[in-house]
This record gives sequence, structure tokens and C-alpha cells, in this order.
Amino acid sequence: MKIIPDYTVIYSDDSIVVLNKRSGLLIAADRYDEDAPRLDLAAEKEFGKLYAVHRIDKDTSGCVIYARTVEAHRALSMQFENREVEKIYHCLVYGRPLWEEKHQDLKLLVDGDARHRTVPNQRYGKAAVTDFKLFGVCGPYSWIEARPRTGRTHQIRAHLKELGISIVCDPLYSPNQKPVRLSEIKRKWNGDAEEERPLLSRLALHAYRLTVTHPVSGERVTFTAPYPKDMEATRKQLASIFGVDPLAEITPETRA
Repeated sequence: MKIIPDYTVIYSDDSIVVLNKRSGLLIAADRYDEDAPRLDLAAEKEFGKLYAVHRIDKDTSGCVIYARTVEAHRALSMQFENREVEKIYHCLVYGRPLWEEKHQDLKLLVDGDARHRTVPNQRYGKAAVTDFKLFGVCGPYSWIEARPRTGRTHQIRAHLKELGISIVCDPLYSPNQKPVRLSEIKRKWNGDAEEERPLLSRLALHAYRLTVTHPVSGERVTFTAPYPKDMEATRKQLASIFGVDPLAEITPETRA
């Protein structure tokens, strides 16, 4: 069994660290799962004390930024609070949306039900805005770009659910836990069904790109997290079979 590293380093200096995390890691301490593996604790062995300035879901992979000083923590936290950070996520969903682009402006209440899910609530919810773009349809699946303008817990997943769309293998917001298997999307597949391993069997949501103002230099900087191996393998297979590639319009220089 191959061991998947907790993270790879995208960028680091004396003020910030940007990591590409694997699915299944918390960003920081969580009151609901105190014993779950944490990215900050793993990375502090390499970088020393880290300060969390934002969160992405435990099951989401991708780009995470930490501050390394109190001053950087304050500056970055203010950027997130003032919605000055640009965030881009990529996800693979079941089915095909009937739109090319969708602006979702719907108040959300975090921890709104017995399963600790985020739910729509116009009375008690907080403002939540996400812009979606359809990359293309790949048979039973579709690739979608999500640009959350706010930072509510599970925002992308909850907004998609209200649109009748669920991300592949979403354990909380989708009744469908069917993984992506090559045998089910490729017409001429000659493998052994009993030995086949799924291409993708976890939440297919990836924090692809993050743009912030550097807390020291003041420059606007963009960081990109390459797809993890399972999502990359899925992308390549779907692109080969259906001709749809979420990275097709992105030059090699900006992929990593």
C-alpha cells in the first residue's frame, strides 16, 4: 500500500507557507474531531509555529496558506475577512448542469442540522456567494469551477446541493457514493473487474488556486496547487475519452 504524503510545499519564506494538502487532513484543531490528523501539526515539524488564516474542508485537497509570524497572521486574516482573497476550486460532479455559468447568492447556516451540515437559512444564515462555471460534460460526470466570494464552511458543497448537483463521493451532501471507475466510462475496457481499483473514491473537490497580497512585500501573488494523483489520473482519462479538460485553457507555466 502506497503512503500518500500529507502535503507538498508550493512556496515558503519567512512570513508565509503555502502547501498542497492531501484529502483527509484538518487545517487546524476541530471541536468535532479532536483526534483527526492535522496539516498544521504535520507541517510545523518542518516550518515551526504556523498560524492558520483560513480553512478548507478536511476532505478537500489543495492550496492552503499559513502565516509564520503574528504580523503576517494579522495581515492575511484581514484579507480573508475583507474578501480580498481570490479562491478557485475545481470539482468533478455527477450528472450535467443545465447552465454554463451560475451565480449562487444564498444565505447559509453552518452546523445547521444533526449531521453538522451547512444548510440554507434566509433568517439566521450568513451571506454566502459562489460563482460557478461549467468546464464541460464527461459522460456521467461534469467538471466545474467554483469561485467562492465568501468563506462559509462547506459553502461550495451546500450551494451545489441547492442547485441539485453533488460532488463525486461527497460523504455529507450526496446520497451517491459511487466512485469513478474506468470500466464504467471506457467502452473498450479489458481489465479484471474484480481487481480494478477506482480512479477516484474520495471527495472530488480541489482548492486549485489562491491569490493574496503578500503581507510583507505588498505584491499580489498567486499560488497554484497541482491536482493530486487520483484526481490527475481521472482528469487524464476523462480528457482522453470525452475531450473535456478543466486545465485545457491553463498554460503549463501557470499549472504549478
